Amino acid sequence: MSVYDVPAELLIKKVAEKLKNVISQPEWANFVKTGINRERSPEQRDWWYTRVASIFRRIYIDGPVGIERLRTFYGGRKRRGVRLAHFAKGSGAIVRNALHQLEQLGYVTKTKEGRILTPSGRAFLDKVAREIKEEISQKIPEIMKY
Repeated sequence: MSVYDVPAELLIKKVAEKLKNVISQPEWANFVKTGINRERSPEQRDWWYTRVASIFRRIYIDGPVGIERLRTFYGGRKRRGVRLAHFAKGSGAIVRNALHQLEQLGYVTKTKEGRILTPSGRAFLDKVAREIKEEISQKIPEIMKY
């Protein structure tokens, strides 16, 4: 069972819940925008854990990945008023701090090519994916009864 076998939305939500117990969001997380292309900060109170879980999954999928590549993934359309919209990268501080927290947990390590998952990080995500798959398989027979 791996990350590829379960829906990303469910995996990120479950990993974020598990990470709430072991990491804490920075003090500035309540005031910061997630990128230059955003007008306001996120409305969800626990958006930090969701972003860290999403970055965690992204490293699993993309292999060795650096901060700039993750900034590009979390970027979006920057509206510039009357002028044409352009692409803008996401916040580097958010990605960097999330990676530091995952490194402190021992789930991610830095190599010459970029950040990669450690065996314990890969095992953690696979374990969560297995739990989600079991939950889904238990719900399917309940749905089929009706």
